[in-house]
Amino acid sequence: MKWGFLHKRLYLAGDSLGGLIVRPFQTFISIESAGGIMMLVFTSMALLVTNSPLYEIYNKALHLNISIGCDTATFSRSIHFWINEGLMTCFFLVVGLEIKREALVGELASLKQAALPAAGALGGVLAPAAIYWALNDGTLSESGWGVPMATDIAFVLGALTMLSARVPSSLTIFLVSLAIVDDLLAVVVIAVFYSQPLVWGYLGVAAGVCGILIVLNILGTRSPAPYILIGVILWAFIYASGVHATVTGVIVALTIPARSARDTTGFVDEARQIMREFRNQRAKDYLIHLREENQMVLRQLESMFRQVEPPLQRLEYVLHPWVIFGIMPVFAFANAGVALEPSLLIKGISSNQSLGIILGLFLGKQLGIFSAAWIAIKLGIATLPESVNMRHIYGGAVLCGIGFTMSLFIAELSFETTELLNEAKVSILAASLLSGITGAAILYFAGDKKVG
Repeated sequence: MKWGFLHKRLYLAGDSLGGLIVRPFQTFISIESAGGIMMLVFTSMALLVTNSPLYEIYNKALHLNISIGCDTATFSRSIHFWINEGLMTCFFLVVGLEIKREALVGELASLKQAALPAAGALGGVLAPAAIYWALNDGTLSESGWGVPMATDIAFVLGALTMLSARVPSSLTIFLVSLAIVDDLLAVVVIAVFYSQPLVWGYLGVAAGVCGILIVLNILGTRSPAPYILIGVILWAFIYASGVHATVTGVIVALTIPARSARDTTGFVDEARQIMREFRNQRAKDYLIHLREENQMVLRQLESMFRQVEPPLQRLEYVLHPWVIFGIMPVFAFANAGVALEPSLLIKGISSNQSLGIILGLFLGKQLGIFSAAWIAIKLGIATLPESVNMRHIYGGAVLCGIGFTMSLFIAELSFETTELLNEAKVSILAASLLSGITGAAILYFAGDKKVG
């Protein structure tokens, strides 16, 4: 452990304990913005491969089976399955950690703070679903009403990063909070409407495993390892019960401890005293080996830092980059590929299914979010964030029509035939592109300069 690292951590704790709360949000913004670029690259790669002679290799690779277990007790599924239901469980774990953090110390920590993003998210879920349902009720594609409900915050933040000189930072905070509520609603929709018929015996066992996770939290188990290991067992039983297995990630996240093990004031005083002792080492002692007493100081400080940082925050800090730069690009590469044939492109923008997705994402999102936010403000239950005007809210609402990741995920759950799924993919890409360009243009002209 280097002195610079110790000094930085001590500074964060001593000078501003609030920094330990703000840091995850700042990291979240920067990582998600860069992740949007990664997603764009891997989506382009998927489209190029699917429309090239490499398609057969690509398709066969995704359908190769991977087995776990031994002898007769094996569980064998395709690589595509392990990406969509295995790796995406990790994605939902991070989503759950973000939801819990925001609900405890973020923009969703109080009713007044949460009112505007919660209202916007609810409107942004109901309006797209209603538009899709109106166009597809009674058809083979009616199950896809959940596809246009979601917002891809990585792409939204990527667009906001390019517009950083034109939009207030408080708008970014609002949209992140809205997207987190949006993700929570999407998880509920997936668990309730996109699961298989329930097997109550396995569901009961899964409930018992959830109880074990809760007991670990109550007992103050700080290490994330037991939660993850038991989470793997929970995943198996939830999958067997018929509920979509990725919901496991959110359940495990909600049981991860969010409190520090040490009193922060006492931590600061004790850490400063220990650092004074550390500075009393011999001159240039650090060039070869630290004395034993100084090695003990370092170990003690490391232990203290781990105790004062909540496990929830530490786990999110570790997993978030892996999810954004690893899991999400892999998911995009495995699911965004579609053969762009002329007949498919025509159907992809003209069938009822396609119109439901495109109009749901592009029109439904902006109408739902903007109108719900406007009503909440007029009723006095919410206020506009600092330096944000209604033009910003409208531009942000249009931008939220970028539904890429979660929309693709729900499309995979909704449509059983390849034809319907491919039409949905084309529609999602078209609607996300249209929403991104239009929303960015509106926000560019919404204000003359960055405020806040």
